Formats: sequence, structure tokens, C-alpha cells
Amino acid sequence: MTAGRAFGLVPRLHAEQLARTGATRLAIELDAASADHLEKINSADIRALAASNVVATLLPGCCFHLGLSHYPPARKLLDAGAVVALATDYNPGTSPTLSLPMSMSLACSQMHMSPAEAIAAATINAAYSLRRHMRAGSIEVGKYADLAIFDVEDYREIPYYFGVNRCVMTIKRGEIIYSRDGI
Repeated sequence: MTAGRAFGLVPRLHAEQLARTGATRLAIELDAASADHLEKINSADIRALAASNVVATLLPGCCFHLGLSHYPPARKLLDAGAVVALATDYNPGTSPTLSLPMSMSLACSQMHMSPAEAIAAATINAAYSLRRHMRAGSIEVGKYADLAIFDVEDYREIPYYFGVNRCVMTIKRGEIIYSRDGI
């Protein structure tokens, strides 16, 4: 990781997924972009993360697919003031899903996040973990027009409908790249 830093790379650490390893503390020491997973994080690590710039990236699809009963403590991280992001961790071994709305559903139902917190974690906080928050992750003048349009009456329905694709349009840098109706 030190060699990577010398070449301008910012580390992201796979931390505390199936066992407590101390990787969260290493992520903080290295000023990593994120510590990912965090199912086995402890209270001291939560406080340390909250006092750092390291994003707690949670990947609830892994717990769901592996049939685990213990999800990352999103509520404790948020209440402590940590920056929480959500991702799918798409991979064939532990999280074979591309569905970010499914990750948001799990965040709400299993990790006690509100729909607003889950959406922020999947957008602006995820962009912050990638060091792209100044250009992406929220709808603001001067940022890329990257948008997902959902067929819902209220934003809280996005994580409510799990396993259902309610996205009707995707826009990347102002260009429509997907439309359910072929527009």
C-alpha cells in the first residue's frame, strides 16, 4: 500500500468482513479512501472511523447471499458521525448482484438506515469514497448529469421495492444511456 501511495494510488481496505483483523485501524493510519465490509467492527473502531476521513463502505449483499445473520452496524456508524457508503460488491463468490437498489433495501431492512440515509450512502457518500464528490454524486450545478430515474411516487419507495427494477431511465453525463421505453 505504501508503494501504491508513492504512485498516487489511494488504498481501499477490505476490513473486518468475516473476522476482526485490525484492517480498519490500518485504513485510518493510511488515510485510506475507505474501509469496506465492516461486519465485525467494534465500538472503538466505530469511534475511530467517525473521527477520520475514511469512508465506511458497507456491502450488505454479501451478508444476504452468504445467509449471514450479522450485518454491518450502519446505525452505530451513522450515529457516531462516520461517513457511510453503500455498494453491491458485485462478485460471483459472495455478492452476485448488480442491483444497488437491492443493497439499499438491505441497508434499510437489515441495517436500520432510513431511505434518505441509504440513498445518500449510495450516491454522494459513495462518490466521496472515490474522491469524485466534487463532480458526481449529487444534483448540483457544475456536476456531471449522472441520474437514475425511478418509477416511484416517493423517493422512499426506491429501497422499499426489493428485487424489482423500478429504474426507467439512466443518464450519464447528460446523455440517456438506458430507457425502459427505448426513448
